[in-house]
Amino acid sequence: MAKLYLHKPSKEEKLGNLQPRKETIAFLLNYSKALSVIDYKNMKFEALLN
Repeated sequence: MAKLYLHKPSKEEKLGNLQPRKETIAFLLNYSKALSVIDYKNMKFEALLN
């Protein structure tokens, strides 16, 4: 009976080929365009202009 040998990829191999989807990039860009941070005295207010 043949022996089965498994190759477990290292962390570098797992993380080396990650690419974000176009939808993710578009969502983050649109969110950053709509986000407004207002400084008032010692407070910060975040407003989503959507």
